[in-house]
Amino acid sequence: MKIQLEKVVTDKGQSFRLFTPSLRNHFYWHYHPEFELVYVEAAAGIRHVGQHVSSYLQSDLVLIGANIPHLNFDYGLQVDYKQIVVQLKEDFLGTAFTNTPEFKTIEKLFSKAYLGLSFTGQTKIKVVEKLRQMQRMDPFSQLLLLIEVLQLLATSTEVIVLNEMDTSVKIFMNDKIRMGNVYEYINSNFDKAPDVNFIAAQVHLSTAAFCRYFKKQTNMTFTEFVNQYRISQAKTLLLQDKNISETGYAVGFQSISHFTKLFKKSTGQNPSAFKTKYLQQ
Repeated sequence: MKIQLEKVVTDKGQSFRLFTPSLRNHFYWHYHPEFELVYVEAAAGIRHVGQHVSSYLQSDLVLIGANIPHLNFDYGLQVDYKQIVVQLKEDFLGTAFTNTPEFKTIEKLFSKAYLGLSFTGQTKIKVVEKLRQMQRMDPFSQLLLLIEVLQLLATSTEVIVLNEMDTSVKIFMNDKIRMGNVYEYINSNFDKAPDVNFIAAQVHLSTAAFCRYFKKQTNMTFTEFVNQYRISQAKTLLLQDKNISETGYAVGFQSISHFTKLFKKSTGQNPSAFKTKYLQQ
């Protein structure tokens, strides 16, 4: 479960890659020198970029900088979803961004991408529409529209910064290799009873040392992380119209009242209200 270097290959005659990957059953913890813009549309899923781990609802639009470890956004999705990905080098237009005054805002966008940037609101709506248009265009038209997309992102205030510090491979390589093992274990056992002692031994740490390491990597305790992962999976089941009790037990909670309490703490609403709101939408 070591972190993998993805070799990005563009089509002949193009300076960037536009494609629609489908890797839902593949744990792809990876990095690459290229910047990546990811749009995914699904009932609920998990984003894991650098040290940041959280869930998204309905859709997500994220810009990831060079060499930032991240998990494929469709990993483990059991429902239908759509995905569009753009991969490009920072200098895919040569020195244009550094030498052209009109591109200064995009240059600043690239300089912040190493933190992982999630875009929301009207920015996401407008960018997604342009990404869909790009899929039907010739390469030159795609390039022009891509610049428009980058300018939209660069001037947007509807953005959430995912990490507080540099999480590129050159700084966190050894940690990210270890976190890949941990993340896979949690994904395979969240509906049972993940054992912190077992996974600590698997990554060759004492339980106390592992707990310190895990808290440093995720800003959560092991138990908090497992429960957040369970809540994220529960959202998917609820949006498949499963009932509350069925969902709580399916994701590993032994007490439905405890499940409801944690769900409300995480989302701001109880499972019933969440289900009603999003199924109506």
